[in-house]
Amino acid sequence: MHEVWHLRNVIYSSIVRCHFKSIGKGGRFCYPLILNGGKNILIGDKFSLRERGRIEAIDLYQGVNYTPSIIIGDNVAMGNDVHIGVIGQLKIGNNVLVGSHIFISDHSHGKLNKTDIKKVAIERRLYSKGNIIIEDNVWIGEGCVILPNVKIGQNSVIGANTVVTKDVPRNSIVVGNPGRVIRQIE
Repeated sequence: MHEVWHLRNVIYSSIVRCHFKSIGKGGRFCYPLILNGGKNILIGDKFSLRERGRIEAIDLYQGVNYTPSIIIGDNVAMGNDVHIGVIGQLKIGNNVLVGSHIFISDHSHGKLNKTDIKKVAIERRLYSKGNIIIEDNVWIGEGCVILPNVKIGQNSVIGANTVVTKDVPRNSIVVGNPGRVIRQIE
């Protein structure tokens, strides 16, 4: 049974590759994948994404144009049920490990004000507070949420179920909701 699963994903990966702006050698995608705006996504060598991945570089929503860019480095591995949504820019460095059940987004449905909150969420314009940068050698644990306008410094670990709301200094271990540095890696 494992051989059938493996063969299906090899074939699926070869089909999916053509939907990206650029993808390096050794890219592996497990079925199924929801992909939106692949023409705005560049992926390096040896990328892998497990089952039920969702990558969205949203360039048009509710009649509004956006200029999204997702750039993913080399040797990036993502678990299952990873949802990435971008209307601005997301950069993920090299040698990054992303656990399962992860949400990374640079936007929300509307601004938090009395006018927008009264609208049905799907009818609100998308709004971004800023780009997301995840530097080299970062490990993002199971169930994490990465919110807009943050930079996660190189060689950092984001503990399971952490909500990252602000910049993470390099060589840090961050846990909690909201995420806070509990230790520096020496």
